[in-house]
Amino acid sequence: MTGQEHPVLRTDGLSVRFGGHVAVNNVTAEFQRGTLTAIVGPNGAGKTTFFNLISGQLKATAGRAFLNEEDITSLPVSERTHKGLARAFQLTNLFSNLTVRENVRLAVQSRAGIGLNIFLMADRHRELNEKADHFLARVGLFEQADVMASTLPHGGQRKLEVALMLALEHDVLMFDEPTAGMSVDEVPVILDLIHEIKADKNKTVLMVEHKMDVIHSLADRIIVLHNGFLVADGAPKEVMSSPIVQEAYLGTGVADHV
Repeated sequence: MTGQEHPVLRTDGLSVRFGGHVAVNNVTAEFQRGTLTAIVGPNGAGKTTFFNLISGQLKATAGRAFLNEEDITSLPVSERTHKGLARAFQLTNLFSNLTVRENVRLAVQSRAGIGLNIFLMADRHRELNEKADHFLARVGLFEQADVMASTLPHGGQRKLEVALMLALEHDVLMFDEPTAGMSVDEVPVILDLIHEIKADKNKTVLMVEHKMDVIHSLADRIIVLHNGFLVADGAPKEVMSSPIVQEAYLGTGVADHV
């Protein structure tokens, strides 16, 4: 805990059932401002499903989710995004048929309250483009600003997702395996950016990740899910050395992956 009066994001008994299978089972967790929490667990543990419940891709069977103490359990994805909860992939999908710069410029416009109007006065258009280019440069996409976003390779699209998140300046940022599918050269760009985001103590970051080196370099805290249950929650060293986590990962290569 960081001494905040209340967590920025919290779940209370969050659960989802698919037929007879409970994929996320009664998960209660709090996420404080200025922290980065890694959500880990073996395959099928419920990590991405938990993310989907928080961001609104799935409807909870039971339990509730709160953002700044407002109940967002029944809100659609768009409303949760508007209130400051951003998950990377949902943003790229909104602008996939525009150029890379247009993607980010529209995100800048949205943040400025201008909406999605692409027909703007020349001076304002230039100002917004310059701000968009700033975010593109930060993620290493400035040279690709004029290409269609849909033509970017997978790694480029992941970088564009981060640029959109930066441009929207949301309070809660959710990354689901942010370096997955990236080349060795592209990975440091994203990890450096997440380090920068983490340094902003007004941001709260949640990250599903498998790579232990990434987790140890970024996470302030680890939550472990196993068979849909939250089985451990705490500082990285403490969590990864706990008997219940060692048992959960027995035979799964805990030294290399979680």
